[in-house]
Amino acid sequence: MTAPRKVIILGAAGRDFHNFNVYFRDNPAYDVVAFTATQIPGIATRKYPASLAGKLYPDGIPIFPEEELPSLIKKFGAQTCVFSYSDVDYGYVGHRIALANSHGAEFLLLGAQETMLKAKVPVVAVCAVRTGSGKSQTSRRVAGILRAHGKKVVVVRHPMPYGDLASQAVERFATYEDLDKYETTIEEREEYEPHIDKGTVVYAGVDYEKILRQAEAEAEILLWDGGNNDTPFLKPDLHIVVADPLRPGHELSYYPGETNVRMADVIVINKVDTATPENIEIVKENIRSVNPDVVVVEAASPITPDDSVQIRGKKVLAIEDGPTLTHGGMEYGAAYIAAQRFGAAEIVSAVNYAVGSIKDTYKKYPNSRKILPAMGYGPKQIKELEETIDATPCDLVLSGTPIDLSRVLKTKKPVVHVRYELDEIGHPNLEDVLRDWELI
Repeated sequence: MTAPRKVIILGAAGRDFHNFNVYFRDNPAYDVVAFTATQIPGIATRKYPASLAGKLYPDGIPIFPEEELPSLIKKFGAQTCVFSYSDVDYGYVGHRIALANSHGAEFLLLGAQETMLKAKVPVVAVCAVRTGSGKSQTSRRVAGILRAHGKKVVVVRHPMPYGDLASQAVERFATYEDLDKYETTIEEREEYEPHIDKGTVVYAGVDYEKILRQAEAEAEILLWDGGNNDTPFLKPDLHIVVADPLRPGHELSYYPGETNVRMADVIVINKVDTATPENIEIVKENIRSVNPDVVVVEAASPITPDDSVQIRGKKVLAIEDGPTLTHGGMEYGAAYIAAQRFGAAEIVSAVNYAVGSIKDTYKKYPNSRKILPAMGYGPKQIKELEETIDATPCDLVLSGTPIDLSRVLKTKKPVVHVRYELDEIGHPNLEDVLRDWELI
């Protein structure tokens, strides 16, 4: 018999675990010797637990920082490196290919369809070309339309398992108490809370075969709420992809966002109220060049502060969704725009007042210097975020995250929250789309 091929899976605590579970876990042709981790702080040096790894891995699988990849290839005699995370440009992927090849390993990208699970009920998938395109409000909009037509919709969210993996195999969120039960991070709360507020149950976790079977048992329609610009874990009956004209060209230059563009049934071009007509047209032309038959929906994400009067004339610190500013590469978000639009006297940077891991975030992502990324991947980092806010000389904190940060953060500064929902412009709109696909 041929010896199993030794594999290292490169990931970021999400797609990597899914690829392992559905492709490698019970496959005797492969021996996964390690995972590597990047993008998310604190996820390296853990272990993929034996309870999830299956009978071929009774001791679980170690997780190392991706920076150690060359030495890991040598240490384990790895023959294959499997790239399993998202929202990176093609140059980034190319450098990882060269790194693996130069140390004697082949480089593998699994096909999107190979890892999709088939549900027993219809699936609507919402994905994107980049982090921060407007995927979350698009998912909320789709869920709202389905609910308004009497459909029992359950959301299955792209994984964000940053805690104890064994206990996070299958997570069901229906109440705020569930958020506390699973010790969710700020990033997780940003995605789950708005659905919970509307009465929509959310599933997430690590083992998506088990997650799918539980979720479909209580749903008429499943809504795949994607993460980053990753492809769906569930095989969609309707595949909606959100494009961002504030970053024209990224729809054809980031992995695996272009895969989503090519597979999409519908593309929502968001932010048409803030992008230039020239950039909107660039996005449209790029979409047509690779998917000429796709349905295009134009939309805006209007910004509504809880109290716009408080903003005028104040020195404001703008806090934004973390991933949008880190690996998403954006320089600002809804809070920054609201500060400008509603008359803030000054938008204050927290760079010189940042502490601990928040200071490290600014060093790693200098594009975020205008604002404060809402980093909160554990109690220590949340505490450092609080200290950074309190040390920054401002009159007011504007929060552009989708959650009420006061439930998580304790700050001495007054906080005004900025809301944003998807607002389609003209026709076809998303209700037209769902009707055309016979989902309502």
